[in-house]
Amino acid sequence: MTKGEIKTKYGVMKIEFYDNDAPETVANFVKLAKDGYYDGLTFHRVIPDFVIQGGCPKGDGTGGPGYNIDCEINGGNQYHERGVMSMAHAGRNTGGSQFFICHSRTNTAHLDGNHTCFAKVVDGLNIIDLIGMGDKMEKVTIIES
Repeated sequence: MTKGEIKTKYGVMKIEFYDNDAPETVANFVKLAKDGYYDGLTFHRVIPDFVIQGGCPKGDGTGGPGYNIDCEINGGNQYHERGVMSMAHAGRNTGGSQFFICHSRTNTAHLDGNHTCFAKVVDGLNIIDLIGMGDKMEKVTIIES
C-alpha cells in the first residue's frame, strides 16, 4: 500500500492511497508529488464543514499540470467522508492536479460517483480543521511499501 504525508505549518497529515480502487489517479498524484509539484502550493479553497482544496499551481483554482486524467468512480471506497482525498475537476475526466480533502460526510455525499476518491488521511485529521485559505503544503512525501 502506498502511503504519503502532507506537511503543513500545523503538522503532518499521513495518508493512505487507494491503490486498487483508483490506480491511475493514485499514480498521477504520486508522480506529481515525487516531482515536487505540490511543494509550496496553497490550499486555495477552504469551505468549513465541506472541503479544503489545493493542487493549483496558479493558486486560484484555474491551473493544472497541463493535461487531464480520467475519473475512476467505479472502484471501491468511492464515498466522501471525513479525511477522504478526492480529485477536483471542472467536469467528468478533466482532473489533473487539484484535489480536495473532506471535512465530513454531512455535506459531501453528493460528490459520490462524480469525483474520484483516491486516498484518505489516517493520522492528523485535526489538521484539516486548522487549514485556512492560503495555507501551504510545505512538502508532500510519498512512502511506497
